[in-house]
Amino acid sequence: MFELTEDQQAVVETVRDFATTAIAPHAAKWDETKHFPVDVLLEAGTLGMGGIYVSEDFGGSGMSRTDAVLIFEELSKACPTIAAYISIHNMVAWMIDAFGNPEQRAAWVPQLASMECLGSYCLTEPGAGSDAAALTTRAVRDGDDYVLNGTKQFISGAGSAGLYVVMARTADTGSRGITAIVVPAGAQGMSFGPNEKKMGWNAQPTRQVIFEDVRVPVANRLGEEGSGFGIAMKGLNGGRVNMGACSLGGGQAALEKSIAYLKSRTAFGGPLINQQALLFEIADMDTELETARTLLLRAADALERGAPDTVRLCAMAKRVATDAGFSVANKALQLHGGYGYLAEYGIEKIVRDLRVHQILEGSNEIMRLIIGRLAVED
Repeated sequence: MFELTEDQQAVVETVRDFATTAIAPHAAKWDETKHFPVDVLLEAGTLGMGGIYVSEDFGGSGMSRTDAVLIFEELSKACPTIAAYISIHNMVAWMIDAFGNPEQRAAWVPQLASMECLGSYCLTEPGAGSDAAALTTRAVRDGDDYVLNGTKQFISGAGSAGLYVVMARTADTGSRGITAIVVPAGAQGMSFGPNEKKMGWNAQPTRQVIFEDVRVPVANRLGEEGSGFGIAMKGLNGGRVNMGACSLGGGQAALEKSIAYLKSRTAFGGPLINQQALLFEIADMDTELETARTLLLRAADALERGAPDTVRLCAMAKRVATDAGFSVANKALQLHGGYGYLAEYGIEKIVRDLRVHQILEGSNEIMRLIIGRLAVED
């Protein structure tokens, strides 16, 4: 599990070339101008990054969850924001591929896998974040349609996506009353809030998605009525692993920038890298990332196999990897001194982008809650 196969090495090299040429040179400008590079995402789709672990029969790449970890780490070295959006898009594609019927898969999966159509995942609401089972967006059956009303919050890709997987309440029975429904862009009555002004993640739009008597065919429902919460949680297991990988990539980029800076910067009679205290910082940063990477690969393997401890390991890996990525980036900023605070060095962007990873896909406090409850179960 810890030694890459020849195929995996080839995948990593392909993604690295793409990220280095198509993403990294533009990441700072995209962040500054809040530009969402849909054309670059389409290019990523042609390389198989729109449906990484989607089955091949409808255009997916059919790769493993471990492959996905490797891909998202490489993408995130170039830009955590773009890598994170591609992760969310892949979660949407996988949900439809895993839980859709043959007609739904044939209609939607190929265009998601190619990234000709972008996907958004609509779970969080203004009053329901960590307590996702308390969501209030409602879908009322009316003949062959559902009529949706409610508001979703913090939705990545909103306004640019072509398909929205929406978790809506179809019964007042808590988590058992939630249903997953696919809503296409342009549905009458669906609108969007303004692009949120955020600390980081500026190169992807994050908006409210507002449903006002939006009529969607019952044929757009994924799975049975009431199965949506289970679909959402299974999607989040993968999302947590992917987001951990995005944090590793950002942290690794910050570490590499720090090593280069300390080698080039002279103070106290020699290169800063010769200062033992700073070398110890580099050692700690490298160790943090490698420890997290090891746990992340173990979680990805468990997810791929459907192992009994999948939920526990995914929660652990998400918490450890997102904490490690941000910690390393923050230390890198300190090692750069005043230069770390300047945009041109690229460190402050990594810090801003990685901070939200400790919150989304289930905050790290919720990860601790999941781990603790599973630890004390009989």
